[in-house]
Amino acid sequence: MKEAPRALNKTDFEQLSAFRYQMRRFERFSEHAAQAEGITPLQYLLLLHIKGFPGRDWATIGELAERLQAQHHGVVALVTRCESAGLVRRQASESDRRQVEVHLEKTGERLLARLAALHRAELKSLEGSFTVPRIDL
Repeated sequence: MKEAPRALNKTDFEQLSAFRYQMRRFERFSEHAAQAEGITPLQYLLLLHIKGFPGRDWATIGELAERLQAQHHGVVALVTRCESAGLVRRQASESDRRQVEVHLEKTGERLLARLAALHRAELKSLEGSFTVPRIDL
């Protein structure tokens, strides 16, 4: 028989609150950094997830939808906007013609490199204050 988890106490709520606060501060920093470069926060995340996809420098629409936790049709529209801005390009998959690969263009690569450097510096500045709370059950 499973034991019921213990009730959360004041310290647990403080830890969760601090964690969410630090997450939101970082998100807000990220939003402002992206907007200062002339793109939306979602466009930045799209570029990041393409470049950061494990094992290759491109991703499919479906993979990007999963990474962004977004609907497929919304990611298609986001890719279309990024394609219009010259940040990405679509390419039919050679192995499966039903799939569309999304690749970064040089402009997207340069923009992503600038933003990623800013994000890395911000994360370093948060070191020690941005920790995942330990909630004992």
